[in-house]
Formats: sequence, C-alpha cells, structure tokens
Amino acid sequence: MLYDLTVVQFSKMLNNLDAILDKAEQAASAKKYDVSVLLNARLAPDQFNFIRQVQIACDTAKLGVARLAGVADSAPKHADTESTLPELKTRIAETLAYLKTFTPADFAEAAERQISQPRWEGKYLTGFEFAVQHAIPNIYFHITTAYAILRHNGVDVGKKDYLGPMPYKN
Repeated sequence: MLYDLTVVQFSKMLNNLDAILDKAEQAASAKKYDVSVLLNARLAPDQFNFIRQVQIACDTAKLGVARLAGVADSAPKHADTESTLPELKTRIAETLAYLKTFTPADFAEAAERQISQPRWEGKYLTGFEFAVQHAIPNIYFHITTAYAILRHNGVDVGKKDYLGPMPYKN
C-alpha cells in the first residue's frame, strides 16, 4: 500500500508538474515575457518562489520514498542551483528515474520503520505516520503551491492539469 501511495502517486504528480512546466513555457512564449518571471514568482513575500516549490516537491518524493524503504542515503543529491526551466525539468526527470528503481517489495517493512529527520530533534514517526502525515501532504502542498503560482500569473492551467490522466474504467 505504501508503495502505491508514494512511489506511484508521487510519480504521477511529478509528471503532472512537468507537464505544467511546459504550459508555463508556452505562456511566456505566447505573451512574450521571460519565463524567469514565473520561475521567481511567489504567492506571498514570505513564501518560497516557484523554483523552490519544485525543488522541495522533488526532494519530498525522493527522500520520502528512500526513508520509507530504509535507504535514505541512496537518494540523489541536488545542489538546489536550478535557475531555468530546463534545469527544473531535469530535476523532475532525475527524481522520476530514481523513483522507478523501487518496487513494492522495498516497502515490506516500511509501515513500522522508525523515521526521523534532524529538525525533529530525536523524535520519530512510524513509516505509515511519516507517509500519511508528512510526505504525502508535503508533496501535495508544494505541487499545489507551484500550480497556484503559475495560475496566479496567468498561465492557463486547470484542475485537469493538476490531477493529470485518470485511470477511468468502463
């Protein structure tokens, strides 16, 4: 279950975010402004800009999955130096490639694994708590915020772009 809630769903949402980046590029081109205006935009003065929202969404996906699988040290490191749309797309692609290295078997003991982070000052969550109360809400928060920044700045994105393709059944 945790594999599906994290690897599968994080991959879907990062693919949706990647497609939204394409729409941002198209909007900037059509309206003849530098796409960096969007990349540096934020919703509030004390909130991270679009670039940082994408970086954190990728970090949440790769580190969340790695921690659940008990291989946190294997997660790719990124220097957080992205400043262009192609660089952000590369980061998303690298994160997606890393997520593809996991299988459901990697999550056999994930629900009960004790997961901590330095800023938690020695406290921990079980893997299930970590996934449901931290990693999943965190990735949705940052992808939603990235979406909202673009939408606020006039990029033609809607709920279908955010949700992406649905596995409808007949």
